[in-house]
Amino acid sequence: MSDVLLFHHALGRTDGLHAFADELRAAGHTVHTPDLFEGRTFATIEEGVGYAREVGWGEIMARGERAAAELPSELVYGGFSLGVVPAQQLAQTRAGARGALFFYSCLPASEFGEWPAGVPVQIHGADADPIFMDEGDVDAARELVASTDDAELFLYPGDQHYFADSSLPSYDAAAAALLTQRVLEFLARVG
Repeated sequence: MSDVLLFHHALGRTDGLHAFADELRAAGHTVHTPDLFEGRTFATIEEGVGYAREVGWGEIMARGERAAAELPSELVYGGFSLGVVPAQQLAQTRAGARGALFFYSCLPASEFGEWPAGVPVQIHGADADPIFMDEGDVDAARELVASTDDAELFLYPGDQHYFADSSLPSYDAAAAALLTQRVLEFLARVG
């Protein structure tokens, strides 16, 4: 079974994040969901990103690093949207990564150096999500898949950014079920 460090999106630790983590736990995985926002939650992406900017991206990243420092190094790093930033940094820079799961976002690997050899990755996004499709994320994901031996990009029909968060109106049950199935297969393989 896998040990997963899972970072939340810009709305904070929502009930949907906890429900997703619980699904992974029910399959036997250990899942850690640290709070990058120190208890704050937000109603909109803009408010959450605004908070991250106010605190400073360096501090958000440091919070992610502190969360990882308390855990074994053999982790699968996962993140939803904003949470992909610390997840990707840790997957690329902290020795021992077992894998990476990026939901709704992906940065160019060059942001943190080269993608480490032997670290598998899955990227999940909606094929008409203006954030994922138009802000460079899908391009970064395609580049990562093309340059990495064990990388997969999954596109789901729809235009919602947070389609797998069951606590939000953007939730797409069918897409979320398929995403969860793929994630569980990935975790079983890398664990």
